[in-house]
Amino acid sequence: MAREAEPMLHFPDLPRLELDQLLAQLIERATEVMGAQGRLRGLLRANQLIVTDLALPAVLRHVVEAARELLDARYAALGVLTPAGGLVEFVHVGMPADTVTTIGDLPTGKGLLGALIDDPRPIRLDRLDDDVRSSGFPPGHPPMENFLGVPIRIRDEVFGNLYLTDSVHGRFSAEDEELARALAATAAVAIDNARHFESTRRRGEWLDASAAVTQRLLAPGTRDALRMIAENTRRLSDADLVALFLPEDQSRSTLRVEVAVGGTADQVTGRNVAADGSLCGHVFTTGQPLRFRDPADHPDLPRSAIADDVSAGPMLFVPLTGSGRTNGVLAVIRHPGRPAFSSEDLDMAAGFAAQASVGLELADARADQERMGMVEERRRIAEGLHDHVIQRLFAAGLTLHGAAARIPDRALSRELVGVVEQLDDTISQIRSSIFALEQTGPRTGGLRAEILDLVNDAAGALGFSPGLRFSGPIDALLGGPGTSLGADLLAVLREALSNAARHAHATRVEVGITAKDAQAGRRAEITLEVRDDGIGTGPTDDRSGLADLRARAERHGGTFLVAPALPNGTCLSWTAPLA
Repeated sequence: MAREAEPMLHFPDLPRLELDQLLAQLIERATEVMGAQGRLRGLLRANQLIVTDLALPAVLRHVVEAARELLDARYAALGVLTPAGGLVEFVHVGMPADTVTTIGDLPTGKGLLGALIDDPRPIRLDRLDDDVRSSGFPPGHPPMENFLGVPIRIRDEVFGNLYLTDSVHGRFSAEDEELARALAATAAVAIDNARHFESTRRRGEWLDASAAVTQRLLAPGTRDALRMIAENTRRLSDADLVALFLPEDQSRSTLRVEVAVGGTADQVTGRNVAADGSLCGHVFTTGQPLRFRDPADHPDLPRSAIADDVSAGPMLFVPLTGSGRTNGVLAVIRHPGRPAFSSEDLDMAAGFAAQASVGLELADARADQERMGMVEERRRIAEGLHDHVIQRLFAAGLTLHGAAARIPDRALSRELVGVVEQLDDTISQIRSSIFALEQTGPRTGGLRAEILDLVNDAAGALGFSPGLRFSGPIDALLGGPGTSLGADLLAVLREALSNAARHAHATRVEVGITAKDAQAGRRAEITLEVRDDGIGTGPTDDRSGLADLRARAERHGGTFLVAPALPNGTCLSWTAPLA
């Protein structure tokens, strides 16, 4: 008999469905946890990448690269803000180089980028075109669908903004925004550290430059040290032009560009600027530095001649402040469109200029000390020549003159008299040398000093130093270079030395100036004699110049003669009576 079939096991459908759902939810939650764990590990890797460098450009690049990788964006960028708003720097990744070249200029902070600048709060958009603040893209720019932007805050300051576009998931989520904000916070710390490191490094470079300039100032060659000041300022401030203004004279009413370095240095070197009515003059007078983004920023301040016809954008004017007064002004200029100088740039440049000014004063003090030592040494030499050498020569001349009177041999007597005359001439030359030794520092007033300057200046054109001999009380009789006769005497000497340099081809030039007082019916007169051993006068000589010298003599009732010198050369003699 066949067995009856056993019934099969049966489970209700509802409990089984609940278990499947729980398992699916568990798997989904586990997947989410694994994804979140992966993103957290990605955030840690990004943080580690950002803080591995202290150079600010490298830090900015690391921030952008880490943000793009962490948030799965096709494009990422970081805009650095200027103090006045807008973008001073724009670092981007993800865009091919040829596309960047096609687009041209980088963004300056308009549209959505500008919205994040104006209101530094996160912006997250699924579609860029749906936001009224979007201003579109320039020709050649690749299309972008979605957008995420977060500010980078360093304490209360917004340093810049982080921008991401085109998420590979089709949109940026709230979780993406949280990750971007966390990354921005880490970036802010890294950027702040990089800025402090850069500031410390730059201050160290300014201090090194100050020490080098001071050392150079204390060595011979002040002009080289001034150029060193300008070159270091240009290098450390990243400027296009630096000009160093110093007072033109003791009145300090005019400033002169003593040294300039940069693209237009030749254009401004040697230029004079009035202290009253110019930016550098304002800084020179007040001793307060100035900083400009543009020369037109402060129309109430006087303009600078150096900025009127030079391509000038951001500028610094810093005083060279010494002990109790301003010794000069440094003008630091960048081309239009370049980043403005920061307040830190101004502080560093002002400190460097002040240190350089102290170095200048130390160099001047040392030069004054050396000059005083030289004056004292010259005075000692002059006293020795006057008190001993001249007296002995004078005594020897008297002895020879007396011996000549007692010698019956007329020829021998005349020969001794000739020796006495040579001794007199030597005494006169020694007195001229004594006068030259006593002339140190700036020349003041006297006609002798002016004559000595002219003769010394002629050495460069002649190739050698002319001889100079004075005889008689020249300053007492002529009154000085400001008189009509004194001015004509200087003009004649200048022309005579110029002719000797241009035409004579001489190897020796002697200048003699004699002032004779009125005695025994003889009139008082001044005589200038210039004698050279050159080729003599010829038909091609400058006759108009000689005519002028003759006219200057006749104006005072005097004479002018040009005659051959023996054995060769030319002797120019110019004589005028003294009133």
